Amino acid sequence: MLTINIYLKFALIAVGLAGGIALWATMGVWYGIWFVILGLVMLATYIFLGTVQSAAEMLQQSDFEGANQRLNLTFKPEWLYATNRAYFYMIKGSTALAQKNVEEGEKWLKKAEEVEVPTDNERAMLQLQLANIAASKGRWKQAERHYRVAKGCKITEPNIKEQFNMFEKQFKNRGAAKQSGQMGGFRPGGKRRRPKMR
Repeated sequence: MLTINIYLKFALIAVGLAGGIALWATMGVWYGIWFVILGLVMLATYIFLGTVQSAAEMLQQSDFEGANQRLNLTFKPEWLYATNRAYFYMIKGSTALAQKNVEEGEKWLKKAEEVEVPTDNERAMLQLQLANIAASKGRWKQAERHYRVAKGCKITEPNIKEQFNMFEKQFKNRGAAKQSGQMGGFRPGGKRRRPKMR
């Protein structure tokens, strides 16, 4: 999908609205209306879609700081279309985990869990991340709950299937996993599909 640079989008909003209103006032409605419409469309896509698409591209390239900064340009995350809001929280959580901030990552992932995650693959990935965090803290019942939700998802992406199988094996051998301090969860730097924008 075509991604418009966020700064270009800001410029289009400003030019469309300010320029359109100026033309409307000086030359008549039909001269300015199309610029105003363009500005309003760009403004609506910014408010309801946010900066999730470009942040996801940065996350895919392991630019965690850049992805987080791009997400911070979103006006009101709670106003985002539900799918984009879920991705916003998931990317926030993934960047925090990549930067070794487990508490912050868990906070954002739990917010994502409250939103309807659009696909089984993404739902499974989210649950694996939460299960991994819970297991690393020794909260096995909570880890099992997330694991069972992930198990109920229809996983089609090979990368997520592999991570699920790794987690499943280590979860069944809790003692060894606890001693090693590793559980197989989502690796934020790994390849992942960019979210489909609507």
